[in-house]
Amino acid sequence: MATHPTPAALPVDFDALLKANLARVFNERDGAKRALAIAALFTETPVMYEPQGAVHGRDAIDRVAGDLLQQFGPTFRFQAEGVAVGHHGMATLRWTAGEPGLPAVVQGFDTAEVVDGRIARLWVLIEPPQS
Repeated sequence: MATHPTPAALPVDFDALLKANLARVFNERDGAKRALAIAALFTETPVMYEPQGAVHGRDAIDRVAGDLLQQFGPTFRFQAEGVAVGHHGMATLRWTAGEPGLPAVVQGFDTAEVVDGRIARLWVLIEPPQS
């Protein structure tokens, strides 16, 4: 008797998922589009861990992303650096952020726990400034 993989067992494109998070959530200035992306990319009850604390739920992640974009201005962008890597439900992607064409003002990693192809928990790890 042949067995078929369950949705949880299907391979996940960690690179596409984490890059979509940067592009469609943390670079999206349109709140309605950002909310749709969060619904598609995150589980129903995600948690995002930032250096300042934990953010619970899709709406809270939406607020954090929107506030961040508003704080840093209309051309501030997150840019993936390289390819996201992962296995067994964990993945990481290095990124930089700042104004296009200028040196990055911040850099770090997103590390995600992925459940059924969506982000369940996301750790935002900020690298210390280089001297």
